[in-house]
Amino acid sequence: MKLQTQIPLKQETRNPINYNSKVLLLGSCFSENIGDKLNYFKFQSNQNPFGILFHPKAIENLITNAINEKEYTATDLIFQNERWHCFDAHSYLSAADKNELLNNLNSAISSTNKNLKEASHLIITLGTSWVYRFIEDDTIVANCHKIPQKKFIKELLTVDKISESLEAIIVLLKSINKDIHILFTVSPVRHLKDGFIENTQSKSHLIAAVHNVVNHREKTHYFPSHEIMMDELRDYRFYAEDMVHPNKTAINYIWEKFVATWFSEETTLTMKEVDVIQKGLSHRPFNENSAQHQQFLKNLEVKKDKLKVQFPFINF
Repeated sequence: MKLQTQIPLKQETRNPINYNSKVLLLGSCFSENIGDKLNYFKFQSNQNPFGILFHPKAIENLITNAINEKEYTATDLIFQNERWHCFDAHSYLSAADKNELLNNLNSAISSTNKNLKEASHLIITLGTSWVYRFIEDDTIVANCHKIPQKKFIKELLTVDKISESLEAIIVLLKSINKDIHILFTVSPVRHLKDGFIENTQSKSHLIAAVHNVVNHREKTHYFPSHEIMMDELRDYRFYAEDMVHPNKTAINYIWEKFVATWFSEETTLTMKEVDVIQKGLSHRPFNENSAQHQQFLKNLEVKKDKLKVQFPFINF
């Protein structure tokens, strides 16, 4: 008896992610979940230098500014609730000191420029089609920073507008890195603050726009994380207590699907070696001075050294 519908996934055999790959992740909080997994398994990866970005225009803006090596100045900042913020970035970068924020922004621009030029794979996770336009200067912001909502106009990006934004992203990326592979995914996180119907409309616009682009662009791909959550994990037991975010079980399940699709068998064997070391490092002994534990630590060092011979960039 089959008790679950499964989304067919085709393994990527031509350009899979491996330990020589350089991966950059941009987008909504689900990209943080995948990024954390890549960090745990010691891949060469970086994620969200400007913090979480929810919509495609914010991601396009970051990539544009990074490629053009924009230098942020005081005119790009706003002061709210005793902290300095930038509409282009998540509040994660905000600071009480103006110069600290400017240093954070310009450092992030520089590192993003470098990462985009060197990346073998860019994973973009789109979260929503809803955007907020700051009335004073008529610009779409990445984050409102708890500024009163009356200062913004809420808009829903059309499928055409999102498609144009994604096309612009691809053209920009290919101008500095013609070999980069771009992997789009739509976040399974439900934006219910927008409304149930509005969230469905928002996700459908993203999915339609992504397929408009992926269907006629080389080296662009789609991974169905949203569809896996909505169909294969169609039960509230796979959500966190807020009933909005996937819980740990769901994240692990989607991660396993991602690995099965995008990672070679050789890479997964190395991941198992890394996992053994990581679990060993988190092990808490009853007696850390015992001969048994000291031998355990020596064996762990041998495993670490063996991996570092193959991959010198791996540090535990």
